[in-house]
Amino acid sequence: MKTILATAALALSAGAALADMHGENPMVGGAPMLAERNIVENAVNSADHTTLVAAVQAAGLVETLSGAGPFTVFAPTNDAFAALPAGTVDMLLMEENRDQLVKVLTCHVVADELFSAEIAELLANGGVARMTTVGGCVVEARLMDGGVQLTDETGGTAMVTIADVDQSNGVIHVIDSVLMPAS
Repeated sequence: MKTILATAALALSAGAALADMHGENPMVGGAPMLAERNIVENAVNSADHTTLVAAVQAAGLVETLSGAGPFTVFAPTNDAFAALPAGTVDMLLMEENRDQLVKVLTCHVVADELFSAEIAELLANGGVARMTTVGGCVVEARLMDGGVQLTDETGGTAMVTIADVDQSNGVIHVIDSVLMPAS
């Protein structure tokens, strides 16, 4: 019981610390992220997300992610895509693999607006937050090393490196790895 309470308190304090950043959007990829712009409009300005933007375009998801939302996007950086096995990104970007690309990308999108404060509330209920993505993947969030770690269906992990980037149609959390679906 003490462990659960300590975990919940830690989750809430980490969430509060991350939520303090919510007042002003951080720079992402050397560009200001403007809260009045949507997810796609901001992502195209980030030098750290050119691979993600190219993948979203190839998957035909620009219109969706420019829509009303709300969405939470866990946005892998170029370095995250580069860390995948050699040839993976090129293979996913091929027209014949579009369905697989859509599945991978939609495993990074939750159909809700989850700022760090909301994620902290979910973590307070047992220390693990399970989120079902638009792609049907279940992503688990937990506190790890003072930050939020996401675990995908394959057991792969990603850390949130920039939280609470407010958008007109949701929120972006920058992550350092690509989340993969189970199949």
